[in-house]
Amino acid sequence: MKARPRTTERENAMNDKVRWYKRFWNFLKDVRAELKNEVVSTTVVVIAATIFFGFYLFFMDVIFAWVITQIKSLFG
Repeated sequence: MKARPRTTERENAMNDKVRWYKRFWNFLKDVRAELKNEVVSTTVVVIAATIFFGFYLFFMDVIFAWVITQIKSLFG
């Protein structure tokens, strides 16, 4: 049976720092992946809303222009 070498207090502290770094790095990877999914879904919603309101405002402009033209021709 092979005897395990004893680690010093300083080596334990270094190992804890390395473990902390790895945990933090994994945390950042997870956050980045979640944000990427959220950004993609939010971008799709913004593009869809922009297209919808663009068409809505275009048709409202056409309708109001027609109404104003009819009112002008009625009184003019």
